Amino acid sequence: MKVINCTLEAIEVQTAIIQKVLLVPEFPLDFKAGQYLQVVMGEGDKRPFSIANPPSEAKQIELHIGAEPANSYAFEVLTKCKDEGKLIIEAPLGEAFLRESDTPAIVIAGGTGYSYAKSIILDCIENQPARKLTLYWGAKNIEDLYEAEILEALSVTHPNFTFIPVVENPTDDWQGRTGWVHKAVLQDINDFSGKQVYAAGRFEMSAIIRDEFCALGLDKAELFGDAYAFI
Repeated sequence: MKVINCTLEAIEVQTAIIQKVLLVPEFPLDFKAGQYLQVVMGEGDKRPFSIANPPSEAKQIELHIGAEPANSYAFEVLTKCKDEGKLIIEAPLGEAFLRESDTPAIVIAGGTGYSYAKSIILDCIENQPARKLTLYWGAKNIEDLYEAEILEALSVTHPNFTFIPVVENPTDDWQGRTGWVHKAVLQDINDFSGKQVYAAGRFEMSAIIRDEFCALGLDKAELFGDAYAFI
């Protein structure tokens, strides 16, 4: 882990709440897909965010921040970015990074947990293109799936990659999957032996995935997610 000074390159609005923050580190960041960083806000105040870009894009750092005034934890980081045009970070951190394997990989993202998933998806497609890879991305509303079109295009150009969006509150014209994202996975798969699972989202979701998927044959050693260091 290193302490790195970063300058703000851009902030791009993705939804009414979610914003993409692009940072330029003072030197290329050496990390593994699925790792995270900590934004240093002050003495003893360090706030974690997943690195959304793949390691091959080491000269830039992409964060997806779900920030609104009610969520001061993230909103204050975004405000600091805008006001100062720079951040101090500590990186890389985390052991839930993508493993090199022939095992089919299932990536499950809830909400902005997609930022963790994005790095893994892009790196796997780039460096393990023959590997079967499926992303289930769940969100409350359709508009919260802010990179769905990009992912759909990836699934066309990379036949080993499958993208399955899941919406909790669908509109009348939604033709896709509905409900909770982990339930969609369970509808499709009833035997998790011989598979790897990468999960990012609320701790409650991660706990359910661990309990229910392992009961259906998933080896705990093949389950990855930052939440599992805490629950």
